[in-house]
Amino acid sequence: MMIREQIEEKLRLAFKPLHLEVNDESYRHNVPAGSESHFKVIIVSDHFKGQRFLIRHRAIYSELTTELSRIHALALHSYTLKEWSVLQHTVPNSPYCNSKKTQIA
Repeated sequence: MMIREQIEEKLRLAFKPLHLEVNDESYRHNVPAGSESHFKVIIVSDHFKGQRFLIRHRAIYSELTTELSRIHALALHSYTLKEWSVLQHTVPNSPYCNSKKTQIA
């Protein structure tokens, strides 16, 4: 099973998200082709109600201990349904870190 799939499976079980995206953004970085090193997670769950982002992220890190030892970076965007609605279902774009590629709009 690929790392992306492992992350997705663990987060689904732990947080029962209303929305979940696990994006492998390794291609945006200066790593060998096929690397699974950089991920962006967008997770919307009622589990996060009343929690600050730091607490949410610690809970996510706790679930992904094995995967975190195998990857370089994990960008987390964790929201309640109300927060997600206010954001109109959008999150910031990740930067390109590979100087050989140009930014995609």
